[in-house]
Amino acid sequence: MKVYYTEMDSSIGKLFLTATDIGMTGIYFSLENIPETVKVKMEEERSHPVLQAAVGQLLDYFSNKRQQFTVPLSFDGTDFQKAVWRKLLEIPYGETRTYAEIAASIQNEKAVRAVGQANRANRLPILIPCHRVIGKNNKLTGYAGKQVDKKELLLKLEGVL
Repeated sequence: MKVYYTEMDSSIGKLFLTATDIGMTGIYFSLENIPETVKVKMEEERSHPVLQAAVGQLLDYFSNKRQQFTVPLSFDGTDFQKAVWRKLLEIPYGETRTYAEIAASIQNEKAVRAVGQANRANRLPILIPCHRVIGKNNKLTGYAGKQVDKKELLLKLEGVL
């Protein structure tokens, strides 16, 4: 399956977007973060309709004109990861949840660290809002490969911080 990509500038830096004909497959903060298994399938296609929709919606989000995304998503992961990501999609704009709350919401209270690992494996940050998951005592913890500064900027954009 072909993977299309484009890049865009945003208020948190350059974003690299990947998609298939099914939906968005990734948002990356650098080319180095894109897995080799994805890179070998990539071809630049700025006019692909999924990518165009994603860029437009992300620009609206960064301009405070959008709080929800409607671009189709296509994500692979374990059943546990998918359960976590579906719960993340339920967190409203401008709100946060703790890792423990997400674990409890999937009826697995002891899986707090596993929720953190699922967040780390999320290839669709922003669209699947893992930035809205915080540590206990409202502490900002890891985000998309140690980029807590981007998590902080996204939460400030949403009026949380």
